[in-house]
Amino acid sequence: MKNYSANAIRNVVILGHSGSGKTTIAEAALNAAGVTSRLGRVDDGNTVSDYDPEEIKRRVSISASVIPIEWLDNKINLLDTPGYFDFVGEVKECLAAADIALIVVSAKSGVEVGTEKAWDMAEEAGLPRMFFINGMDDENAELDKVIEDLRAHFGTSIAPMQVPIKEGGKFTGLVQVVRREGKKYAGGKASDCPVPADLNDRVEELRAVIEEAVAESDEELMERFFNDEHFSVEEIETALANGIRECVTAPVYIGAAAQGIGIRELLNGIVWNAPAAATCKVRAAKDLKTDEAIELKCDEAGPLAAFVFKTIADPYVGRLSIFRVLSGVIKKETPLYNSRSDFAEKSSHLYVLRGKEQIEVTELRAGDIGAIAKLQNTATQDTLCIKEQPIEVEQIQFPEPLLSMSIVPKAKGDEDKIGQSVAKMLEEDKTLKMEINSETKQLLIAGIGENQLDVLVSKCKARYKVEVELEPPVVPYREMVKTKVRVQGRHKKQTGGSGQFGDVHMEFEPSGDLTEAYVFEEKIFGGAVPRQYFPAVEKGIQECVKSGPLAGYPVVGIKATLVDGSYHAVDSNEMAFKLASIIAFKDGFMKAKPALLEPIAQIDVWVPDNYTGDIMGDINKRRGRILGMGMEGKRQKISGEAPMSELLKYATDLRSMTQGRGEFTMRFDRYEEAPMDVQQKVIEQRKRDSE
Repeated sequence: MKNYSANAIRNVVILGHSGSGKTTIAEAALNAAGVTSRLGRVDDGNTVSDYDPEEIKRRVSISASVIPIEWLDNKINLLDTPGYFDFVGEVKECLAAADIALIVVSAKSGVEVGTEKAWDMAEEAGLPRMFFINGMDDENAELDKVIEDLRAHFGTSIAPMQVPIKEGGKFTGLVQVVRREGKKYAGGKASDCPVPADLNDRVEELRAVIEEAVAESDEELMERFFNDEHFSVEEIETALANGIRECVTAPVYIGAAAQGIGIRELLNGIVWNAPAAATCKVRAAKDLKTDEAIELKCDEAGPLAAFVFKTIADPYVGRLSIFRVLSGVIKKETPLYNSRSDFAEKSSHLYVLRGKEQIEVTELRAGDIGAIAKLQNTATQDTLCIKEQPIEVEQIQFPEPLLSMSIVPKAKGDEDKIGQSVAKMLEEDKTLKMEINSETKQLLIAGIGENQLDVLVSKCKARYKVEVELEPPVVPYREMVKTKVRVQGRHKKQTGGSGQFGDVHMEFEPSGDLTEAYVFEEKIFGGAVPRQYFPAVEKGIQECVKSGPLAGYPVVGIKATLVDGSYHAVDSNEMAFKLASIIAFKDGFMKAKPALLEPIAQIDVWVPDNYTGDIMGDINKRRGRILGMGMEGKRQKISGEAPMSELLKYATDLRSMTQGRGEFTMRFDRYEEAPMDVQQKVIEQRKRDSE
């Protein structure tokens, strides 16, 4: 593959609802460009894009892949992304490397949740948008309805570029409206054809709409439009390209990717109308020497800056860092400097990726996408530059993982292997997080959704030969007392020679501060307990509050006061008084009306307004309370609070309730006494677990 300048590079991220045909479009583009001799099929597991064993097994995209093709003396880097919402991290990475979003829409289903999310993410990233209506060969395809649907959701920017040709009710070709050119497909091959007579009026109607949109972009063109002048193809396409780049026009192409119909015309449209890398803004950056923001331009003569937007951590081929060259040129011998890790990386090979295929190249210029293998201290989001001009590029904002599960080995002794295996996968997926809970000692893995965590479990087994399973995390309850009691703790042991003797009288009561485990005081008069034993009494309390007598959870908010006691001049020692205080604590705690406290979380939910009632009702069912509501943009924000035990799978439940349209954040707020029935269930479960 030859080297291309930024003016001849198009970086296109393919977005859309799961199952709309994104991977099939990439395969059809490869076939149209002559890279492959036959069209790969997702169902057959032989696509270039979905090459991971998990993707082949599940027949869905899990990871993003780069599919470069050469077309009309240009290079098009297609970034094929997953449609499942669990793998949104892959989408975010590709949005950071792309210059335009191609949103795929089903000709049968029209605008779906994934379509809306794709538009919103592209808009958030500041990317122009174009559409491809796929599946026009389906007998239930309704193009006019889909166009109407697009306009209802996304406004007047929607600009249909083609009209379908149908023969005998079957989709056999299309007409390019701007150029008034017809194409017919038979046996997978395209041929030119005149515009069918019955489509002339429709073609001219759409061309007039496009001309009007073009006229609004320029005063001179507007004057000519009012004088009933028609514009040339070049004028229209130049104005369209400007409108697309400024995000005021979203062209719509049609086709049937599985049959290869419309793919050539789509690729033509990308070259003719989509912005070249040289014309696009690059990610914000700063000069680390001055700590000031700098404006990078997609220019080969600029300072070297390559942004690593994705990492592949394969146990067999090692780490592969995939990057976009934002500025400058990278050659095989270029010394690279990682500005985050302050590390000089060595690179002997540069690659262009096509799925899993690594095509070695001598250089990569500004605007292009490539990869380097086995960099030692480089991760996703790092910037590669030269040490004399250290640059740091703006980070990608990944969504926080909110579904947390405990990951445990099926075989004893595999705990260390789990940590190592999951750490490798965390290099690939920045929406996964792993931690060891300091209280429960559980290894927790948090992600966006259940499918994502299920894939992680499968990869542990397939890649790293470690079988694991997921369990609900232990909810960190607390124990407290509700009343004041006075008890005696007495430890006496005689085994010949000097024995052990410690005697304490203690009061236990609520301290009023649930943020502290305990408060210890002494009110001893007359030396009933010598002062040197006070620390030993407190040590007993310290030990007890780690695991309460009620259900083994940590104790909070208890005040322990040493008020009296006795000692033996020979047999008393620190250990005896520590054991005496433990006896007193366990007795007093159970007499002081013990109770379980449950963690309460504050939760903010954003949903379309028509889901408001369902969400409020659901929060109430979870023993929660609504604290406030209000519109934020196009969505309703609902603020509330609920026990964390009721929110363990809220990420999955909210997606189900809102068809994926809802989002939420959650954070711990405080502890609160749990209802008696909840306390009883928790206590009984703890007893069963300890048996």
